[in-house]
Amino acid sequence: MASTITDSQKPFSLDPYHVSEEFGFILPAPLAELPPYYQPWMDIAQHVTELIYSHMLRSHILKMPLLNTQFLESHRELRLAHLALSVMTMGYVWQEGEDDTVKMLPRNLAIPYCEVSQRLGLPPILTHADAVLANWRKRDPQGLFDMENLELLVTLPGGDNVRGFFMVTLLVELAAVPAIKSIPLVINGVQCGDAETVTRALEEFSQAMQGMTDALKLMHDVSYVVPVYVKPEVFYGIMRIYLSGWKDNSSMPAGLVYEGVQAEPMEYSGGSAAQSSLLHCFDELLGVKHEAKSGAFLTRMRNYMPPSHKRLIQDISLQPSLRGFVQQQACEPLTAAFQLCVTKLLALRSYHINVVSRFITVPAARARQLRNQGNISQEETVSRAPTALEETGTGGSGIMSFLKTVRDRTRDVSI
Repeated sequence: MASTITDSQKPFSLDPYHVSEEFGFILPAPLAELPPYYQPWMDIAQHVTELIYSHMLRSHILKMPLLNTQFLESHRELRLAHLALSVMTMGYVWQEGEDDTVKMLPRNLAIPYCEVSQRLGLPPILTHADAVLANWRKRDPQGLFDMENLELLVTLPGGDNVRGFFMVTLLVELAAVPAIKSIPLVINGVQCGDAETVTRALEEFSQAMQGMTDALKLMHDVSYVVPVYVKPEVFYGIMRIYLSGWKDNSSMPAGLVYEGVQAEPMEYSGGSAAQSSLLHCFDELLGVKHEAKSGAFLTRMRNYMPPSHKRLIQDISLQPSLRGFVQQQACEPLTAAFQLCVTKLLALRSYHINVVSRFITVPAARARQLRNQGNISQEETVSRAPTALEETGTGGSGIMSFLKTVRDRTRDVSI
């Protein structure tokens, strides 16, 4: 019999976690401009790609004035500032590729960057929260939220492929919104012993995960119906280095000194899908337990998320076990709904492995083959890729074994 939630067990709600009803973890309506005082940042951030190609970005940044961050007032201003300073930093570090990196980020960039990062609770490096969640606008404000109507606020080398990569990822986040909204329904249903509510919420949840997989297929669906938004050779040969960090990266073994912030170098991981809060929330809800090494990497990636989103993941993990409730209820529709969620999460992870294979493993093998033949051809885009990252995710994980372990642990929660 269903019980009610007592006062001591307040209903679980998404309100305290800065999660939007319409957009989930995506920042709603990001700003495209900062107050005029910060125009020197925006002038460079909006032209990072051209300045990298003309080898002028570092010299432009060195001439930039040291600005005071106290005039950044709203959360949206801080997010745009972090995004702008992040793309400048990635460009500054990797302007000349992996062979001519820098040991130090100049103070006029490092000091404001670290101040803005501290106020947001984000690290001073480009994260998923910057490049995807806060880097979009609609071309037509009244139009649809779809590939044709979305554009980036700032970009990096790789042309339209960069837009494709970040926007498809954004659409995966958007497809997940019904799943995020069903989390409180599941948690409160379990608290009350209401199997019917939990079953309905889990059906919503599995449907949303199917939507996420469908959105991810836009990345590189070779069917003729869907245009290819990201070419694997461009992602591997051009874009990836600008998403790389200075932790577990052999081309920057000592990390990076943020001048004027501290004398010792700091190490931060590059961008990674593991910085999205989505699958962390889903794993905690379904009770997926990761193996020690993968689990440690995933937990570390939570430090690259907005703090309120990280807190949501932790708070979901403290709730009574959904899987335990499903087993205890022994109710066929509930068990089937739970099992479908596990199946859909597995399918999403398997499709992601397929994408990574196409975008990293296959181009890496081609680049190696060209190198072994002594044919470092500039005509083949994959040849331009950094060798340090060959079998590694930009977040620094040994990518295939990590993804397969994570997928296999997902299978273990099946009932």
